[in-house]
Amino acid sequence: MNDKILLHICCAPDATTAIERLDEKFQVIGFFSNSNIQPFSEYEKRKEAVSVLQDYYLIDIIYGNYDPVLWKKEMKGLEDLPEGGARCRKCIFLNLLETAKTAKKNGINFFTTSLMTSPHKDVNWIKKVGNVIEWNIGVRYYHEVFRKSDGFLYSVKKSKLIGLYRQNYCGCEYSIYDKDGD
Repeated sequence: MNDKILLHICCAPDATTAIERLDEKFQVIGFFSNSNIQPFSEYEKRKEAVSVLQDYYLIDIIYGNYDPVLWKKEMKGLEDLPEGGARCRKCIFLNLLETAKTAKKNGINFFTTSLMTSPHKDVNWIKKVGNVIEWNIGVRYYHEVFRKSDGFLYSVKKSKLIGLYRQNYCGCEYSIYDKDGD
């Protein structure tokens, strides 16, 4: 197992399934940055859950920069759009782009995202954007839909077993009132 993969961790619960499935093929390194997560106290809860995940799976985690001011500037004009629309797509794009750049900087061969565990995310769109980023950055995007074969249900059960904090909204201040995201 020579190849390393940088796993963008949207949240610790979704990363459980991803880590276990990726561990069969790669040396998994987690990446947690997520400048979209608001308020800061929520970011801290999720970051602490990633730390628990790190200890449980004995994997390395790279913690990226947390810059919600820059993220909000990037979302200018998209604030009122519904959950799952253009704002979310831009946010996912920015997180995947940062993941690929971090992978390249650290000599990691592949990148992917735990967003593929969520039943609320458009996995076909994520695949397309991952491939575009691969072409532009030069780090291979690995596509696997972790929610398949009850991957999401498994993540819920595993999170309870480990004692992971599980949020009730996607992360950004605009999704706080749209509790359908995870």
